[in-house]
Amino acid sequence: MTWRVADVMTTEVVTVGPETGFKSCVDMLRVHSISALPVIAADGALLGIVSEFDLMLKEEGHDRQQRPSRPGGARMAAELMSSPPICVQPGASLSEAARLMHRKHVKRLPVVDAKGQLLGIVSRADLLKPFLRSDESIEREISEYLLSEVLWIDRRSVQVYVHDGQVRLSGELETRTLRDLLVRMVEDIEGVVSVDSTLTHRLDNSHLRADLAPLTAQVSARDARL
Repeated sequence: MTWRVADVMTTEVVTVGPETGFKSCVDMLRVHSISALPVIAADGALLGIVSEFDLMLKEEGHDRQQRPSRPGGARMAAELMSSPPICVQPGASLSEAARLMHRKHVKRLPVVDAKGQLLGIVSRADLLKPFLRSDESIEREISEYLLSEVLWIDRRSVQVYVHDGQVRLSGELETRTLRDLLVRMVEDIEGVVSVDSTLTHRLDNSHLRADLAPLTAQVSARDARL
């Protein structure tokens, strides 16, 4: 099953209102050991983010040699925050969220619904949560879901061993195409670190190889519904 942002995000988010003062923002960051505060309107809509960097711009304003882009006289969250915020929706995949963080050079993303209401927040650390999956969980997904339900492969024909997220596959399959597809799909399972395959095949049908993209897309769509 493909993990989504909703599966790993933090739902209990410390927030502030647009009129929250500078010192209160600093104190909330310290007390809760966090690095950013979503700024929420009275109707629950996300207005922006006040981060440690935003607050440091205030301190820079005290240096006459430095002139921050934001006025040094900013006193409330609405004046300090970065807006519009860079957000992600709960149905986005973890890889989509990771690419967005990398592209926008941010450490966290507010998670909002279609109306812009804050649902949670996802951090870089949250995106690594799949790698905390137990080996048993990964092995079950391969054996009980991928082999049996998706590819209709007799589980007795493939031996699956997982240790520290590293998967070893052995056995014999009917065709080379099926072997390659299985390895590729195991590599895409959340929490898998690497795949070592010694799988063999009875028939080399690589010269008849069909485009497997439709099947992969079909499986991804099914995962999204689960």
